[in-house]
Amino acid sequence: MQLTGKQKRFLRSNANQLRPIFSVGKNGLNDVWLKEVAQAVDKRELVKVSIQQSADVAPADVKAFIEANSDIQVVQTIGKTVLLFHESSQPNHRDISHGVYQL
Repeated sequence: MQLTGKQKRFLRSNANQLRPIFSVGKNGLNDVWLKEVAQAVDKRELVKVSIQQSADVAPADVKAFIEANSDIQVVQTIGKTVLLFHESSQPNHRDISHGVYQL
């Protein structure tokens, strides 16, 4: 499902207080890293990922890798921070997605 502008704005406002819980370093992007990120997104629905200065990848590369290899949607990229969203598979973890789909 493609997010509308209002839905992205809602997610950005909820992510304003969040700190990045994952980072991309010199090891780059791989399937193990993506699996860990997907598990965190399934539990939290909204996750920030930071890209370290030593990383050999750009935010556009991270966005393309995540969207090509998973169902996670990249909501926003600001500098070296990427904001990710996906509806949780567990109904008791769907706090943010209820607000998103009401818009």
